[in-house]
Amino acid sequence: MQSYIFLDLDDTLFQTLRKCEYPASDPRLIARAYLKDGSPNSYATNKQQWLWDYVDKGFKIVPVTGRDSLEFNRVTLPFAEDVVLNHGAVILNKHRAIDTGWMVKMKEQLPEYDEKLLVVWKEIDAYCKQSVGYKMRLVTDFDITWYGVIKHVDATEKVLQLLLHAVIINHPYIVDGSLYWHLNGNNLAVLPKIIKKEHAVSYLMARYKQQYPELITLGAGDSYTDAAFMSLCDYALVPKNTQLFKRLTVN
Repeated sequence: MQSYIFLDLDDTLFQTLRKCEYPASDPRLIARAYLKDGSPNSYATNKQQWLWDYVDKGFKIVPVTGRDSLEFNRVTLPFAEDVVLNHGAVILNKHRAIDTGWMVKMKEQLPEYDEKLLVVWKEIDAYCKQSVGYKMRLVTDFDITWYGVIKHVDATEKVLQLLLHAVIINHPYIVDGSLYWHLNGNNLAVLPKIIKKEHAVSYLMARYKQQYPELITLGAGDSYTDAAFMSLCDYALVPKNTQLFKRLTVN
């Protein structure tokens, strides 16, 4: 029986130092991802290192991440299978070439949502200019703008919640389902409804089921947006004390 794991990266296999219990110099931490300038910014704990060693021995590992291609290239783990990037907008094959079938499908659908995203983004920009500390970015990968993300220098959800409720949550293009938002820690994203991790995972899973008569799948992730692709799998793994874990364990 062939086994696959569809595996989120940030806050599942590693996290920023701020979320670690130890300083960067502690031997229990290993740098797993780096910034543009080459400095490490995400680390794996000893338990996360164990998890990687375990799945690397028994599974074909498919990363399913919100990272773009440049950010993914700064992760030091030796992935050897397909890769899902940009929250499901892009799939790369094991040779790191674009999956053309998936890309054609996305490019055909995206223009319907581009203008709506830019309308909302203009309103977000106007709000953010009234204060200091917001960092906005339209995520462009392979010369295509996919979605927008906002961070804040405070590195907490509190300030982003203010923006969310002031501009985004009741915007007509959010209400009608054309776009959706996701907030986890210091990341507030606004995305077209066609960009979802579960869509890309379903596409790949159908292919794998054709290749292997017997297939078992595991999904692992930390956030609300991971839950949908994890539900497609036979089993699900949720790291303790993460956004999704807290939702599942609320009494």
